[in-house]
Amino acid sequence: MRNRLNYGDRHFEDFRVAMRDYGWVIFENALDSDFVAVINEDLKEAYVKRRAIQEKNGISSNMVGTLHHLVEKDNFSLPFIEKMYCADEIAYFLSGNYILNGFNAVIHTQQQHPYVSNMHRDVRTFLGDTKLLVQMIVTLDDFTEENGATYFLSGSHKTDIKPNETYFYETADRAVTPKGSIILFDSNIWHAAGENKTIKQRRALTLGFTRPFIKPQMDYPRVLGYDFIDKLSADQRQVLGYNSRIPESLEEYYQPIHLRMYKSDQG
Repeated sequence: MRNRLNYGDRHFEDFRVAMRDYGWVIFENALDSDFVAVINEDLKEAYVKRRAIQEKNGISSNMVGTLHHLVEKDNFSLPFIEKMYCADEIAYFLSGNYILNGFNAVIHTQQQHPYVSNMHRDVRTFLGDTKLLVQMIVTLDDFTEENGATYFLSGSHKTDIKPNETYFYETADRAVTPKGSIILFDSNIWHAAGENKTIKQRRALTLGFTRPFIKPQMDYPRVLGYDFIDKLSADQRQVLGYNSRIPESLEEYYQPIHLRMYKSDQG
């Protein structure tokens, strides 16, 4: 399969063909080991905070090891966004400007079965060649068959037919790849996290990117604050959704072009 590329020597045509034919692609050697270590350290505190809320609200049973909405002012998230990993590929796939739909993580440990372990696709409406969402997995540990490397049913992004689960697990390919890799995949593809049969964690970031007019899972500009915009680069403003905000009053709506909350180049 020609869907495994080196991030520093990747060719756009290889990406295009891989996404067309398989629905997913691996870019190895995308993140350096020092940055991976920073991310893994930040996830420790982030998980404690989110797990406490899951338990308090009574939704903890199938969410073990899941961390949602990691965009914060003082962790790794803003430096990660600033690096604009796979920006050209994502912009091509989504036909222009894009924003962050969700910035999450998963920590898989032995005998834990969070909801992401179920066979699923990440959009509920199949739109064929119309692309609204692309997913990214960032491997923070080596992905192996033994620790549950993700299953991808190559080509299943082309049809609106849900595969039989037995067929899925017998036929699907595995995303076996070193830590520091990036996996991009069409949100229409059927996939599932594998079972971790080792005693070590298998950690990964899971991000989604959409066209700007699609509502994200979290209002990141409100989370960070509208006044935080001056501390962000142009790329960060775009990806975080500062250029596609929704006015909440007539005062915010009636503004000159350069001050409008929803910019004209956002689709």
